[in-house]
Amino acid sequence: MKVLVDTSIWSLALRRHQVNDDDPLLRELKELISEVRVEIIGPIRQEILSGISNDQQFSRLRQYLAAFPDLPLASQVFETAAQFYNTARSKGIQGSNTDFLIFAVASEHRLPIYTSDNDFKHFTTFLPIDLHLSRFND
Repeated sequence: MKVLVDTSIWSLALRRHQVNDDDPLLRELKELISEVRVEIIGPIRQEILSGISNDQQFSRLRQYLAAFPDLPLASQVFETAAQFYNTARSKGIQGSNTDFLIFAVASEHRLPIYTSDNDFKHFTTFLPIDLHLSRFND
């Protein structure tokens, strides 16, 4: 099964100066990549690339991410994201538009989300999304 990898995991792997190869989150990402199970969407790509002031680093990262094509986003996905946003707000829970878009894509394509953002756990109680867990966690 494919997995939608969230910005938090990509950032951990790509934007940190000292990467711990023993980190279970990173080991899982490496496995998902080797198994050709990684999915990404344009807004996640944008978040990953945003804030990089060094042109060379930006180009290297953009080239690396080019290996992962974006899932297409139809109008229905944006409508579902808005619906999810409204559902969360009615329960007193806030999130970013990108988060709700990620939830909508995951729901539409029946993909678990791989994230290190603990806030995502709250959304699983009332939105039809699943989280992917690292097989390397103790």
